[in-house]
Amino acid sequence: MKASETNREIYLECEKRHIFLLLMFVGGFYGAYTYSCRGGVFCNAQTANFVLFSMKLGQGEWLGALYYLIPMSAYLLGSMLSELLPGPIRRRYMLRWDTLLIGIEILVVLLLGFIPDSAPFQISQVAVNLICSMQYNTFRQARGIPMATTFCTNHLRQLGISLVKYFRHPGSVLVHRRMTMHSAMLVVFVMGGILASFLCRYFSGRTIWMALIPLAVIFVQLLYADRVREVSLHDFVPRGH
Repeated sequence: MKASETNREIYLECEKRHIFLLLMFVGGFYGAYTYSCRGGVFCNAQTANFVLFSMKLGQGEWLGALYYLIPMSAYLLGSMLSELLPGPIRRRYMLRWDTLLIGIEILVVLLLGFIPDSAPFQISQVAVNLICSMQYNTFRQARGIPMATTFCTNHLRQLGISLVKYFRHPGSVLVHRRMTMHSAMLVVFVMGGILASFLCRYFSGRTIWMALIPLAVIFVQLLYADRVREVSLHDFVPRGH
């Protein structure tokens, strides 16, 4: 693959479908983990937390409302960091931000597993919110198809759109590919949630370590691409950025 090829013809490793499927599995895992083991808060996305925040305000429970500002603020910080860091990282090092982020995520997950169950839930919540926000903002398109790797709402919407388009144009390869991908993302998200909720019964906080397996697979593949297969494409920016 040559750097002279147009950006349209190139899909980087961080844009491959299997990378997004693994990340979506991890996203579902995180959501079920924080809700089951770390305080009943969804840290992979923030819509539910905003609803709970507004309910607490409506009920006059001011301290309860402030509690939800913790994960929401952490998520906001994560999106800001993931917007600021990719450029400087790519210019200074022969490593993409996408790869570095997964390495950071692995380290965070490893450390979270050592936190005692008696520790304040906010520690895990802030950490998971940060990495979920950065993951969502970093991995945006899978082979040109806009994707979210930490929540389901958009995939469900896109699946509905694709189904209608498929009935209208049954021979469309693009529509079929989009429909299949969004369906697969929903399925793996549920699988991640099922696994996390099951394991939390037996391993509690240490359940988070199971996420290290898919994260390690992703990290090795991205690192190999950065250092070997895609060295000549180092200046290319993933689609959607």
